[in-house]
Amino acid sequence: MTESIPPRLAFYATHEHPCSYLAGKRSVTLFADPTAEMTNEIYGGLAELGFRRSGSHVYRPACNGCRECVPIRVPVAGFRSNRAQRRVWNRNRDLEISFTQPSDDKEHFDLYRRYQRSRHPGGGMDDDDPERYLTFLSSPWCKTEVIEFRLDGRLVAAAVVDRMPQGLSAVYTYFDTTECDRSLGTLAVLQQMKWARELELSAIYLGYWIAESAKMNYKTAFRPYELFVNGAWRRFDDHPHRQIIKPSR
Repeated sequence: MTESIPPRLAFYATHEHPCSYLAGKRSVTLFADPTAEMTNEIYGGLAELGFRRSGSHVYRPACNGCRECVPIRVPVAGFRSNRAQRRVWNRNRDLEISFTQPSDDKEHFDLYRRYQRSRHPGGGMDDDDPERYLTFLSSPWCKTEVIEFRLDGRLVAAAVVDRMPQGLSAVYTYFDTTECDRSLGTLAVLQQMKWARELELSAIYLGYWIAESAKMNYKTAFRPYELFVNGAWRRFDDHPHRQIIKPSR
């Protein structure tokens, strides 16, 4: 896939700014040239190198003296759900699952805003308006779909997913946090895995895993998974020891 990346594509690093994941840390973000042509194929190639998408911007961390953000993906062929994940499937058999396109639909935006205010108060996204919400989740050059989860017609969760040539990228998931017994975040990943298998894609990309961030622990529950370490994807069947995955400079 990396052959789809134009050899002259430029990248630009930001100045240091507060880290969104680790308190007290400073971070630097590397962006693909926002003025260059971007396609779904180029995006897929960049995902192979650990890049993500936010709106129309494609980026990855490039922090000075810190390599805590490790790209993680789950190969479709090898994935086997564990007992807890199978219980999540069974617990949510009453939900209706459908697909739609990203929009600033009021029902979706209201759920997104409630989720932000419950899970990430004061994080800067809890006061988004519909326009900023849609700009964050979609882009004109990529193939994005939204998986809806409904209970008796009521939207209880939504997973925004990019369909790349080689796999699915989990862009963002938001849900009704009062439905805590349903494990809707886990369900969203399981549904993406099911969809990727139906599409005969190779992997689902879950963004970044950080050993020190408890919020990221759920990502290593989908096994086996792969971490992008020292320029290559490396398979893990269990929780990785911190020293094993610590990338070199």
